[in-house]
Amino acid sequence: MDTLTIDKDKAYRQVHFVVMAIEASARGAKISGKEMHDRLLAQDLIHQRLFRYYDMLHTQSLDWVVDDTLETLSNWEKEAKA
Repeated sequence: MDTLTIDKDKAYRQVHFVVMAIEASARGAKISGKEMHDRLLAQDLIHQRLFRYYDMLHTQSLDWVVDDTLETLSNWEKEAKA
């Protein structure tokens, strides 16, 4: 397998993971996927957390990722208001 194929495969896995994390977090917060996406995007949490720490996050259970995402979102939103 060449490097380009490996990079595309990892990018696909990362995007799949991030979408799954957003949707599962939305269900955990009992809000729509769009609302969760918008809130995460407003805090730049999608790129600064989900993509940046993909290598660590994707090894955890989905429940753990949801809990971590919701806690981080809450903390970041509180900091933004301060």
